[in-house]
Amino acid sequence: MQKKFKIKKGDTVKVIAGAAIGQQGTILEFDYKKERVFIEGLSVVNKKHVKPQTDKANPDGGIVDKDRSIHISNVMLVHNGETTKVGRRLGEKNKLVRFAKKTGEEI
Repeated sequence: MQKKFKIKKGDTVKVIAGAAIGQQGTILEFDYKKERVFIEGLSVVNKKHVKPQTDKANPDGGIVDKDRSIHISNVMLVHNGETTKVGRRLGEKNKLVRFAKKTGEEI
């Protein structure tokens, strides 16, 4: 069974630890097994050289930037321009909703 995280794909997050500390970006995807996230534009690793391939997305080959992942404990959600912790509570229609712990607003 997959672990439940309080941040989701598409959320804006700020890096609070590591080499990219203080930078913001949106979450592109999760690696649930390793508890890591890929953030758009952050932690770009060295360029990867790709061979030309006939039926793939990059038929000409070339040099491609590759994102690397950041552990989920090193990022924090940004809501209304500030970082905040995230909680979950029952909202309307008895459905769980996320809320910002700093302001109490639903996300």
